[in-house]
Amino acid sequence: MPHARDTAAAAGAIDAIWRIESPRLIAGLARVLRDVGAAEDAAQDALVRALETWPRDGVPDNPGAWLMTTARRIAFDRLRRARTFARKRDELEWLAASDAATRAAGDDGGGAVGGGGPDDDVLSLMFTCCHPVLSRAARTTLTLRLLGGLKTDEIARAFLTSEATVAQRVSRAKRTLAEADVGFAPPAVEDIPARLDAVLEVLYLVFNEGHTATSGDDWLRADLCFDALRLARTLAALAPHEPEVHGLVALMDFQASRLRARTAPDGTPILLMDQSRSRWDRTLITHGLAALRAAERCSKPGGPYVAQAAIAACHASAPTAAATDWIRIAALYETLLRLQPSPIVELNRAVAVSYAFGPAAALPLIDTLIATDLLSTSHLLPAVRADLLIRLDRPAEAHADLLHAATLTHNLRERDLLLARAAALGDGG
Repeated sequence: MPHARDTAAAAGAIDAIWRIESPRLIAGLARVLRDVGAAEDAAQDALVRALETWPRDGVPDNPGAWLMTTARRIAFDRLRRARTFARKRDELEWLAASDAATRAAGDDGGGAVGGGGPDDDVLSLMFTCCHPVLSRAARTTLTLRLLGGLKTDEIARAFLTSEATVAQRVSRAKRTLAEADVGFAPPAVEDIPARLDAVLEVLYLVFNEGHTATSGDDWLRADLCFDALRLARTLAALAPHEPEVHGLVALMDFQASRLRARTAPDGTPILLMDQSRSRWDRTLITHGLAALRAAERCSKPGGPYVAQAAIAACHASAPTAAATDWIRIAALYETLLRLQPSPIVELNRAVAVSYAFGPAAALPLIDTLIATDLLSTSHLLPAVRADLLIRLDRPAEAHADLLHAATLTHNLRERDLLLARAAALGDGG
């Protein structure tokens, strides 16, 4: 019997591997089965077998190939039991041949996800998850589940809803795709603009979940960020005349450039103004600036993603925190607010105003937001208010706001940071 510590270590490895491999795994299966629901079922069953065998036998040298081989066999067995040989002959032959090829190569299955390549398969899965037959909530939920590798409870926290609701939403979405007989392929080039907004929205959500995780022990999850960035770049190649695609790529590049600087070696979060800019990735910043220029060269006007990328470019281009052009950033947030009115944009504009014109100018904006009750469940609002109060030398009120913010976040690292800052103020007296 494996030691409990070894079992826990194997379970942790399986969880990490699943997050990395599940999008390619599900996408490769869906391309052959033409059924996203069946593909996820086979992938989930492969995960269950990993949970049963890896703690006992050890994690295989190529876990992604092991999962794919196991999922293929499960799909093969299900098709055979369903007596669909005549209708699925081609798919069964492909599964058997690729399974044999994987074994002959010593389970080196890095590129065996699909004949069109893993990126093509994942891109097809992305457009399938964002198909117009699905509601907006279903698109984002299914994408986070199948492409982001998030668990039901994590998605529930991201949407501030119940796990039961998320599970029902995923089940209903897969059933809707099956009933509508949605093909598993990217749309024709001429159809891309009409389907783009939904895809950009979910990619942005996946990136944000990685950039600041809604729950768990880690403040960020770089794997999700770079998965979203890779898919966004693939989209940019498909739709080179769409400024918002380039804008989203630029925004992700700028945000991803700071990932290494956002946490201390022990995982403690480091806020933007305290980050060592020598740790920012200059290559990603250069790519981001190039993507922003590509967006600005498009004949169409830019939208919210281009505006957000322009804001991020101001931060990325400043050699020091003190040199940040906060007046320009505040003006850009005014533009963004016109393009995309939301309480989060209002909150960020207030932060920019506080650095451009002082915390006293921003505090009324925050208090107005509090009065609307639109962000009552978000930790960001009391955390920002606490920052302003500290700068205004009102520690007692700041202490209370930091404690309140700590009760609202589900991320343990962020909660620890908020509590540490509260403790540094004492009781506020």
